[in-house]
Amino acid sequence: MVGRTLIRGGLVITASDEIHADVLIEDGRVAALAASGTPAAEAWTAERTIDATGKYVIPGGVDAHTHMQLPFGGTSASDTFETGTRAAAWGGTTTIVDFAVQSVGHALREGLDAWHAKAEGNCAIDYGFHMIVSDVNQDTLKEMDLLVQEGVTSFKQFMAYPGVFYSDDGQILRAMQRSAENGGLIMMHAENGIAIDVLVEQALARGETDPRYHGEVRKALLEAEATHRAIKLAQVAGAPLYVVHVSAMEAVAELARARDEGLNVFGETCPQYLFLSTDNLAEPDFEGSKYVCSTPLRPREHQAKLWQGLRTNDLQVVSTDHCPFCFVGQKELGRGDFSKIPNGLPGVENRMDLLHQAVVDGHISRRRWIEIACATPARMFGMYPKKGTIAPGADADIVIYDPHAEQVMSAETHHMNVDYSAYEGKRTTGRVETVLSRGELVITEREYTGHAGHGVYTPRSTCQYLN
Repeated sequence: MVGRTLIRGGLVITASDEIHADVLIEDGRVAALAASGTPAAEAWTAERTIDATGKYVIPGGVDAHTHMQLPFGGTSASDTFETGTRAAAWGGTTTIVDFAVQSVGHALREGLDAWHAKAEGNCAIDYGFHMIVSDVNQDTLKEMDLLVQEGVTSFKQFMAYPGVFYSDDGQILRAMQRSAENGGLIMMHAENGIAIDVLVEQALARGETDPRYHGEVRKALLEAEATHRAIKLAQVAGAPLYVVHVSAMEAVAELARARDEGLNVFGETCPQYLFLSTDNLAEPDFEGSKYVCSTPLRPREHQAKLWQGLRTNDLQVVSTDHCPFCFVGQKELGRGDFSKIPNGLPGVENRMDLLHQAVVDGHISRRRWIEIACATPARMFGMYPKKGTIAPGADADIVIYDPHAEQVMSAETHHMNVDYSAYEGKRTTGRVETVLSRGELVITEREYTGHAGHGVYTPRSTCQYLN
């Protein structure tokens, strides 16, 4: 363990500031910042000095939506906590919040313990958990209170996937009422799963079995309807609401309306909805199956509304919903029946770079990049300012980012444990060079120097946007 580390000469970018500053790290935390070249900065000494001249110095990314080792659709996500957190580090993300799953008929605690067992000792970076609530009953509601007290402060419910994760409106209302009391945050997968199942059945009966029909049956209007319903249920319960993986412009409009009314309603989108579209789902030879996720990819015209939502703060967070399944042997389970394709895309390694490309393309500013990828997710899920910023006292989760390096995204070169890239051949400007997690080097000048077990479980406080 090196005593002190000094990062010199970079442009430090946080959600609120950009300043050419040196950063002093001690005991795994940021000890001080001072403008480069000033007497204060020049006087600092350290055992290790990192030259960041010409580079950005940014907080490590916080990806608040990942699914490592998730059992789904008769198979399991191909990234383990070990491979997935290593890939995250390569992409400049230093904290993930994954989803522990309650199975129907089982306690929340049982699901949480199972996920702790999967992650403990295996992670390259720090991690926390949300809790998927699949079975709302009196015992579950009591357990929610206990989980909030011990740092699992967010609970995900599904209006989709009947027979698996689905909750009806009554169950959702009860959970929301409980979270209104205990300070928890309900995260909602907002799609009308009951109606979607009817459309799936009808499509298959017509012989419409290709991957592109996955997007056609999961209609944007059914995402918007569920988003509207979730907002109204939260309003009745007096509870805050966080809608995950928003993909449709009609759903963004529902969120914008609720926020204009002053409601504590928040929205997240993902890179796949910003950069990919139904054109990908329609790729021939079953290649479209690589892009099957839910909510689904939308026609390209939705992208502009999502970018607009990010600029106007009607959408606050970009997470990945990283849930990779290999094309060979996993996505192929759905040949001849799109409803059997495991839902999910790989992306935990690509998010920071894709969002930097959005800066280059003029969609968002540099500070907004850091805000939606680092600071806001940390605040939303009770980890700020320990995570999500560079400030005295914060964990030294810091990325040295080369804004000029060019790269081509590819399965050949990525570190996720999956046999394809959703962004194969995409050229981007900007690349992670060095990554520190709590002051320890995880990526050193494009080499992995971290190890499984460095990452520790991070209990969280409640959402920091609530009164």
